[in-house]
Amino acid sequence: MNLVHKKIHKPGISDLLGGALSLGISIKNYYDLILLSRAGISKASAESVISFTGMSKKSFVEDILNLSIKTLERKQADDKLDIRTSSMVIEVARVLEHTYQVFDDKEKVQRWLSKPNNALHGETPLSLFSTPTGIGMIEDVLTRIEEGVYS
Repeated sequence: MNLVHKKIHKPGISDLLGGALSLGISIKNYYDLILLSRAGISKASAESVISFTGMSKKSFVEDILNLSIKTLERKQADDKLDIRTSSMVIEVARVLEHTYQVFDDKEKVQRWLSKPNNALHGETPLSLFSTPTGIGMIEDVLTRIEEGVYS
């Protein structure tokens, strides 16, 4: 029997943020992410990350970034976001990258992100993206899944 294995592209942090051209820099390490946060990511980069979550733009912006959707919508695609907002979007992108490493495809990732998880006290991973502590909890669960520990 000849089985063809389809290679699945797992998006990296640059892909999630809209690609190296959109970012204006290539990301080689975590310090590059700090520099990117300080410089501010574009509205287009934030929208790229949002598209990978499966959330509506309105829910992501209001519930995770704690901004009014009107505030974001007034910006042009290449307008830069402030350091706090940029950092939050980048942290979500880091978790998404890890989630893709664990679950392989967009459908599985989005299903896992939106499903209540006992290891997260019955919360969905998406609902915990709004705080650094919640992001840390999600990372811990993903690491346990990778290591074969029930989560």
